[in-house]
Amino acid sequence: MTDLSKLEGELLAEIAGAADLGQLDAVRVGAIGKKGRISELMSKLGSLPAEERKAFGQSVNTLKGKVSDALDARKAVLDRAALEARLATERADVTLPVRAGSLLSGRIHPVSQVFDECVEIFADLGFEVAEGPDIETDDLNFDALNIPAEHPARQEHDTFYFAPKADGSRLLLRTHTSPVQIRTMRSQKPPIRIIAPGRVYRSDSDQTHTPMFHQIEGLVIDETTHMGHLKWVLEEFAKAFFEVDEVRMRFRASHFPFTEPSMEVDIDAAAIGKPGQWLEILGCGMVHPNVLRNCGLDPEKYQGFAFGMGLDRITMLKYGIPDLRAFFSADLRWLRHYGFSVLDVPTLGGGLSG
Repeated sequence: MTDLSKLEGELLAEIAGAADLGQLDAVRVGAIGKKGRISELMSKLGSLPAEERKAFGQSVNTLKGKVSDALDARKAVLDRAALEARLATERADVTLPVRAGSLLSGRIHPVSQVFDECVEIFADLGFEVAEGPDIETDDLNFDALNIPAEHPARQEHDTFYFAPKADGSRLLLRTHTSPVQIRTMRSQKPPIRIIAPGRVYRSDSDQTHTPMFHQIEGLVIDETTHMGHLKWVLEEFAKAFFEVDEVRMRFRASHFPFTEPSMEVDIDAAAIGKPGQWLEILGCGMVHPNVLRNCGLDPEKYQGFAFGMGLDRITMLKYGIPDLRAFFSADLRWLRHYGFSVLDVPTLGGGLSG
């Protein structure tokens, strides 16, 4: 017992004399570590007479408890001293600019930004957003839209088809978002005023075409809508999208199976700072009576207009992007240059492009 009292005094003195956490840990290992002095005492229990083991074991455990408590108390004192020393030497310059975190360094893709810009504009004009699947049927993608069986767009060199089913029918990747218009006309009664943005697919690839791209189409169906309304909607869209007070538009006669009459629309490139040039931006027309019949609507009662444009194309025009292929290259340098901050939410009141 005398030896235990002596050992206790020595260990408590070493603990009190530890100047830092490193020294304290060394004392801990030497005292209660696997090969420490107290641990070695416990290993001697087996060599003691049976009548002495209990008393000796209790004394060693009491010693171990006192040493452990002393170690914890000293560690708390040294931790507090280390923190105070650190606070006394370290300084933070609160006048430095805040580092840009992931919220500020991330970028919104230009096509996603223009998608939101178009939705903001058409929502202000009273349009709802309608969506549909990327995989469609021949009926919804072609037949219901008055596109004849021999039309070039229905050939495999232009459309991605899936393997035929047992009944001979085939699914395909939609070549436009017009099937969304068909689904809408078949599922709800006029008046209808929707836009249908989304991905579309065609077998084409060069500097201005990619196998997958983005479109936004619009549809209005009611009993009194006429071409004057169509021209007004497109003019208001162009002014808001290109953020100009006035825009000159040119409507050229064209042909689409699903509209009659059909037109292609050009705008004066002065809207993007290049006066004297005309830029084609979309196709449009009055919905063909056959399309209305295919959707269960009476063309003697209802009429309407439709339009469609490539989101990627108008993105290139507005933001001066020369090559469509870069949109899908996943080049972070390109995205940092052309992309938008996540905080640049387009609004008509605050300015679409910030």
